[in-house]
Amino acid sequence: MSALGDLVEIDDRTLLVLGQELKVEQDQPDVANALVHRTGDTLVLVDTGVTAPFRAALREATSRVRPWSRALLLTTHGHPDHVANNDLVDELGVPAEHYVPALDVDQMRDPTAYWVRAFDRIAGVVPLPPPPALADHLMSLFEPMRPFGATTRTYEERPLEWIRIGSPAFSGWTFAEGAVRVLRSQGHCAGHVIVHLSDCGVLHLSDEGNGACGAMADADQLKLQTVLGAVSLLFREGNGAVLTDGHTFAVRQRSEAVSYLDGLLEQATAMWAVALRLTEELRQVRPSAFTARYAEAAADLGLSGANPSAMFNAMMAVNQLRELGLRPETDGPDAPWSRPTLQTPPH
Repeated sequence: MSALGDLVEIDDRTLLVLGQELKVEQDQPDVANALVHRTGDTLVLVDTGVTAPFRAALREATSRVRPWSRALLLTTHGHPDHVANNDLVDELGVPAEHYVPALDVDQMRDPTAYWVRAFDRIAGVVPLPPPPALADHLMSLFEPMRPFGATTRTYEERPLEWIRIGSPAFSGWTFAEGAVRVLRSQGHCAGHVIVHLSDCGVLHLSDEGNGACGAMADADQLKLQTVLGAVSLLFREGNGAVLTDGHTFAVRQRSEAVSYLDGLLEQATAMWAVALRLTEELRQVRPSAFTARYAEAAADLGLSGANPSAMFNAMMAVNQLRELGLRPETDGPDAPWSRPTLQTPPH
């Protein structure tokens, strides 16, 4: 069992700071895992989580990897469980840099609007409060939110690089004389990046491994699955030693990492087959009924993403319907979805 802020030593200069699960009914925010690493004289932070206790754990972790004389904070994406303590980097007393994905800046400035959009898609699908009320309550769990600091810039202000790690090639950016590689992935949400620390072989997947199907409105299933395949190959070829992520509270060595990543891809294929079977049974599909049967099938297969709940199950199910090519017939809550007619109308 792990507790919020526990430190897992990967090596003498790399620590994983453990977060916690989301429990909305208990007013408990989820807190993403964060990485703390030293390369040369540079302290590298990957995400900063949320809550004062987690901030204190981050400070302890930075002390354990001394000495360092500069700091680099890398934000993997803009969700509140990853960014609330970002101003910490400006309090370390050394020259600092902080980078965030440009595509996530809007949601970091106005996270409530981002989550209203997410919940609008499942209004009437599962019994939840109205989207604005639910988003307001959810965001209140993450206060105080300090996603920006004095040194914050976007990755996209830097020249884009092509980064080959064995056979896989990624676009992204390098730091600390190439020891730190930020790789664009953009599956879990629009701006998502993953981070490879070449001098210790750690790859931090952040939230790209949260489940077989992305839940967010700006998720991209193809990108998500493509990056999982590329990272699996990276580990299979021996160019990664340890896999970490944002929410499973696990440190996976090379062979376990390959099995885990390949398993996520197999889950995605299995859930596609489930969704296809469910949608072929009816000409019209109501998202509420589909979501219930989709969740049952996932449970039967032993599948679950990070923070499993009715809310996230519904978000994944709606994304799966859209991925199969179905569209809502009207704008009403829980309106039926169907495949568009493909026949050419007569002249």
